[in-house]
Amino acid sequence: MIEINLLPGKKKKAAGAGMKLSMPDFRAILAQVKDPWLIGAIGAWVLVGGGGASLFITGRARLAAAEGRLDAVKSEKRRYDIVIAQKRQAEKVRDSLVYQINVIRTIDADRYVWPHVLDQVTKALPPYTWVVRVQSVGAIVAGAPGQQVTVQSDSTGAPLVRVSIDGRTVDIQAYTTFLRQLAASPWFTDVTPASSQVVIEYDRPVTSFNVTVRYRVADSVYIRTVPLVQGVR
Repeated sequence: MIEINLLPGKKKKAAGAGMKLSMPDFRAILAQVKDPWLIGAIGAWVLVGGGGASLFITGRARLAAAEGRLDAVKSEKRRYDIVIAQKRQAEKVRDSLVYQINVIRTIDADRYVWPHVLDQVTKALPPYTWVVRVQSVGAIVAGAPGQQVTVQSDSTGAPLVRVSIDGRTVDIQAYTTFLRQLAASPWFTDVTPASSQVVIEYDRPVTSFNVTVRYRVADSVYIRTVPLVQGVR
């Protein structure tokens, strides 16, 4: 067959000279499908596939977010583990120091009982009044002359010591002053006058009295420690 081009300069494109893309005609395809069950099955598969894909994408996003939070929690846990270990170590050191301090306090509790007793009794003595005897009553204080017995303690751990004081005075008013000053001492409590009577001593009438007190460790504001320094020349 002979073709004559009556329009010079223009050539007819050969069939298939270019590549054309076209979408399939779904209407024609659906028109050819007459079975409704097949259409329903295809639609169900499309829904299931789309739902599965969306669930997979959502699950992956949630998993990535959960893994990020897990890493953050693990890092925080490691940091808190270090803090807890340091805290427990500090508590062990604190408990050790508290135990040592309590041991030292227990040793010192009955170490200077008699010096404090004699010092406070001396300070409380008014003029024309003197002490004949000072001794413990009930529990015997460790360190007393000729006596080596463990001191009993009360619920606070302080030594439980009762002291009996025998004295003389030439003035009954001095006796009441002595009781008042003993009661004012921070180292004594439960000051109780036991007895008082007039006796003849060195051909003179004097008042003999007996007082019992309970020793207690004074508050820290009344305790003053000084270093023992001895000068050498």
